[in-house]
Amino acid sequence: MTNLPLPRPARPIKLYRFLLSGHSHRVALFLSLLGLPWEPVEIDLPGKQQKTPDFLALNPFGQVPVIDDDGVVIADSNAILVYLAKRYGDADWLPSDPLGAAAVQRWLSVAAGPLAFGPAAARVALIFGRPPNTEAVERAHALLTVMDGELAQREFLAGPKPSLADIANYTYVAHAPEGGVALDDYPHVRAWLARIEALPRFVPMARKPS
Repeated sequence: MTNLPLPRPARPIKLYRFLLSGHSHRVALFLSLLGLPWEPVEIDLPGKQQKTPDFLALNPFGQVPVIDDDGVVIADSNAILVYLAKRYGDADWLPSDPLGAAAVQRWLSVAAGPLAFGPAAARVALIFGRPPNTEAVERAHALLTVMDGELAQREFLAGPKPSLADIANYTYVAHAPEGGVALDDYPHVRAWLARIEALPRFVPMARKPS
């Protein structure tokens, strides 16, 4: 690892986000942990602002988050995390060795699969007033069982130090109770959440008013 100063953005990075989006929060969290200057651009998802021509020019999929780093536009939360780690982070966040890179990629895939269709889907149903998604709740508990077992063996998901694996998975696990998924039976997961929340410059995601 080099001792040279890490690069800094020429101007604040714009983050197009929805405040209650866990995908948006994982990017905001990583920007904060890296100590990078950034500014939020709030997108009204209930009002379908993400489907307007201006936003679709940024992301044709019509989804948040998107960042604009001095003209470099990146969509998709995991892609943004990889970009920020490679551009502004050190090697701990995204290792370059084959085994370390594979360990992080495994959990990025979990974030895009079991996490998205488990805790995230269960939460979306309840915070937007839809019927409870019982299948998503079941998937969430299956995922949490695996995570708890793995976190019994190490402090962070991909190794002894925090990495993109943790940033990509933290938010929807921390907010799983908002989807009716209790964390009481997963002590190692709860300890892991506490370790993430103890990192310097940690920022929580807003909770939906009850």
